[in-house]
Amino acid sequence: MPIPLVNSIASWFLKKRFHQIELFLKYPIEVQEELLQYLLQQAKGTEYGKRYDFSSIRSYREFADRIPISQYEDIEPDIERSRCGEANIFWHKPIKWFAKSSGTTNAKSKFIPVSEESLEDCHYAASKDLLCMYLNNNPDAQLFVGKGLRLGGSKELYKENGTAFGDLSAILIDNMPFWAEFSSTPSNEISLMADWETKMQAIVDETINENVTSLAGVPSWMLVLLNNVLETTGKEHIFEIWPNLEVYFHGGVSFDPYIDQYNKLFPKENFRYYEIYNASEGFFAIQDRNANKELLLMLDYGIFYEFIPMDSYGTPSEKIIPLSEVEVGKNYAIVITTNAGLWRYKIGDTVRFTSTNPYRIKVTGRTKHHINAFGEELIIENAEAALKKTTQLTQSEIVDYTAAPIYMNGREKGAHEWIIEFKTPPKDFSKFTQLLDRSLQEVNSDYEAKRYNNTTLNAPTIHCGRERLFYDWLKEKDKLGGQHKVPRLSNTRDYLEELLNLNK
Repeated sequence: MPIPLVNSIASWFLKKRFHQIELFLKYPIEVQEELLQYLLQQAKGTEYGKRYDFSSIRSYREFADRIPISQYEDIEPDIERSRCGEANIFWHKPIKWFAKSSGTTNAKSKFIPVSEESLEDCHYAASKDLLCMYLNNNPDAQLFVGKGLRLGGSKELYKENGTAFGDLSAILIDNMPFWAEFSSTPSNEISLMADWETKMQAIVDETINENVTSLAGVPSWMLVLLNNVLETTGKEHIFEIWPNLEVYFHGGVSFDPYIDQYNKLFPKENFRYYEIYNASEGFFAIQDRNANKELLLMLDYGIFYEFIPMDSYGTPSEKIIPLSEVEVGKNYAIVITTNAGLWRYKIGDTVRFTSTNPYRIKVTGRTKHHINAFGEELIIENAEAALKKTTQLTQSEIVDYTAAPIYMNGREKGAHEWIIEFKTPPKDFSKFTQLLDRSLQEVNSDYEAKRYNNTTLNAPTIHCGRERLFYDWLKEKDKLGGQHKVPRLSNTRDYLEELLNLNK
């Protein structure tokens, strides 16, 4: 099909969809309230619906008063019943798929329900919207000249009791319309390979002969793939292999530690990066403007949002608020109610609102991924900003890192201990440590107060990780692949101790 015709079709769809997007941009709270009533009505005949009398709930306040906040451990027994084939427990239609997700912290797997509605009205709808927004901002885009290279963490789907489970990417690939494979690479057969290392080389071998115009995947793993592509082909940069490549859609982890490395791989001024925010539980937000990393919160994907201010999170005075009460600049944990039967569910992510007209966010980290052993409240957003500045000042490049507290021992003060694997190490390691410490103080006043004159915290200890340290650590845990991420910060020393032992 000629490219101008494809772009015309896409443009028609774009205009049609933009009217719907404009609706939630103009009336965000009304759209969310209407969505909540829809979800309650759909599920009123389920076990949950009868237990909490969904049919009589008329307002958000009644909903919040009646239905408890939950996390995975609370709903796991019902999930297991559903996986064994029982229906009408938390959603009115049978749940056929479960996205297996261990996140980054739990060795124990979670099985997140994926309904037909969440597939179509959330995950697939978001993929279309992402292209719509990109084409609207870049009318001369030539995406359809070639193929999109997708890098998921997918293994095969495992079927039992009439249901199936696997990585979310495997579920999405398994249910994709037949024509979608023609516009993407690698093939489904290669995408669904179980062994990551075999699969990685198979992806390289297949895609280097394709006309790739876009990339999609987690930055850390995409970097591994792109470096393998360069190694296999002997080329200097990616455009020598894929001259028509124009955009990289990324999500899953912060892009800040990797941006300089990507800019070297893509030495074109007009190359674009677009960020997305999705998870096994749903697709939440999309970058809707060129060169602006703020993400538009998508309010009509069948997800009703609530938020917990992080200054009250996990305390007896924990407060849960609707979208209408959020404030710009504050850090919140996300709570979702979805068209897959998750009711007031904590997903474990934190965000900060950059705007409330429209509602735009930045992902700041995980509720469990922070260091607050001494009241310093160090979150991933702080760590990423400080590392970015430090690597630029020292002309170094990072592959991966993690950090944990050194707890006070007797009269010894506490500190933070880091292990960082570098692609390009700093020439002066002690200067790197000083600069990182200073940068952390600049972005976090609580950390600065604890470090003042070594009042509570001593200077950080930083270890240089050997080559492939984090890769080998993930491999030991059978967590290689696009959906697995290294825990950046932790209040315990478990991950750090394992990595230090592996680094010997």
